[in-house]
Amino acid sequence: MTDPLLAHATEYGRMYARSTSEQFSVPSITTVISQQPHGLDGWFGYMGASSLAKDPLLSDCLGSPAKIKQAINRAARAAETYRDDAARRGDRVHTYCEQVALRALGRPHAMKEAREALAANGEEAFAVRFDEWWELFRVEPLAPEITVWNKAVGYAGTLDLVARINGRICLIDYKTKGTTRDGQVKSLDDKVVMQLVAGMKAEESLVDPVAGIWEPWKYGEDPVLLAVAIGETEVRPVRANPEVLKHHWWKFCALRRVWELSADTISAGTALLPIAPPPLAQARTA
Repeated sequence: MTDPLLAHATEYGRMYARSTSEQFSVPSITTVISQQPHGLDGWFGYMGASSLAKDPLLSDCLGSPAKIKQAINRAARAAETYRDDAARRGDRVHTYCEQVALRALGRPHAMKEAREALAANGEEAFAVRFDEWWELFRVEPLAPEITVWNKAVGYAGTLDLVARINGRICLIDYKTKGTTRDGQVKSLDDKVVMQLVAGMKAEESLVDPVAGIWEPWKYGEDPVLLAVAIGETEVRPVRANPEVLKHHWWKFCALRRVWELSADTISAGTALLPIAPPPLAQARTA
């Protein structure tokens, strides 16, 4: 996946600038959504216990406190390792999807290299399933990896794809997902609706990142919002329910305010200050 040229990693999360010569000024869509709490304690615990139980060196650790500590440390990192591996896999899948769109548009692409990267990691099935979906839905790409901006609320983001399907404009977000025991792709989280509706509510789209040229957003009028779960066994597209979009938009705007307050709190300075005991003379007088 092409890393958006105007996106920057900051202490406030990922943020966007208006051009390559300007400072970042607004948070990304995903940074805003990340303000929503996530209850992952159970998952982290499960990943650690599962990793320890499957550790091939576990039997060699018995009787050695040092080796047991090493095994525990490996288990403690299991969730982070899994997350990082999944993120890299997601990047490879997204890159392939982007190259498919670029090829369909007749633009320079690296589809062969992207597919080879998936194959090298034992992930080519994702590409096979994606190709099947692309042909079945007769996707007509219009704008892959397009960066958008909303000045009124104050955010920016990059949409995976704008396409025409069956005569309708669609804003599409890809999610690489694992497979359940029954061979079906895992379900998507409802928060993807916030991501899609924030894209729909954009006011501008990027034309030239170096010169900082933007144009009015032309794909926000009643598009179909599609989240596409890409797995090794199937690709499952789901549509955001038009009846609930306003509620997810309001929630996104509230989270944007939470991000702003958090950023203000960080920039305000140190929250807790050390304090010394009172001078000895004053203590005696009291």
